[in-house]
Formats: sequence, C-alpha cells, structure tokens
Amino acid sequence: MLTAGEVAGLIAATGWIVLVCVLTMVLIRLARLLTETTRAVSDLSSRVAPLLDDVSVTVNETNRQLVAVEAIAQDLKQVSGHAAKLSGVTQTIFTGPLIKVSSLVHGVRRAIEARRPRGPRSAAQAGRRSVGQAGRRP
Repeated sequence: MLTAGEVAGLIAATGWIVLVCVLTMVLIRLARLLTETTRAVSDLSSRVAPLLDDVSVTVNETNRQLVAVEAIAQDLKQVSGHAAKLSGVTQTIFTGPLIKVSSLVHGVRRAIEARRPRGPRSAAQAGRRSVGQAGRRP
C-alpha cells in the first residue's frame, strides 16, 4: 500500500496536472483572442483610412460653403442697411411735405370758415330770441 506521503504526492501531482491543463486551455483561448483582435484592428485600420480621407474632403467642402454663406450674409447685411437708409430717406421726403400740405389745407379751411358770412338764423332760433327779449322789461 501507499504511505501517507505517497498519497499526498499523488494528490499534489494530480492537482498540478489539472492546473497545467486549465492554464494551457486559458493560454490557447487567449492566443485565439489576440489573433482575432489583431485581425480586427488591421481590418479596422484598412477601413478607417478611406473614411478619414472622406471626412477631410467633407470638412474642406464645408469650409468652402461656409465662406460662401458668410459672403451672402455680408451682402444681405449691406442690403438691409441700404433698405433702412432708403426707408428713412423716403420717410423724410414724403412725410415732411405731406404734413406741411395737410397743415396748409387745414389752415385754409379754417380761414375760409372764419371769413364765411354767417347766414340768417333759422326762424326757430329767431323766434326764441324775440320771445326771450319780449319777456324782459327794460
């Protein structure tokens, strides 16, 4: 039979064998993972380079379009400034004389009304005065 030391050595050797087998499987899987990762990175880098070129072209085109839009916005700002000035000039040209003509027409109308002779009073108004005056005694 086996002694206690031999049984302990046999158990330790079996444990080491199991541990080596498990570590071997782990290392094999890790090697596969690293291989797949290397393959994925190389595939990704081959796809990223053209994408970066496309992005660079897109950014350059966008910058060119923004320059054009900025020029258009500057022109619109200038046109709106001219329109505001034109509106002010138009207001000055038309409203000043229009107010003066309106004032002149109003003044002429008031002058005509002031110079117009007052017509004879109506009979009803004349009758009231005479009745009122007749009732008074001097």
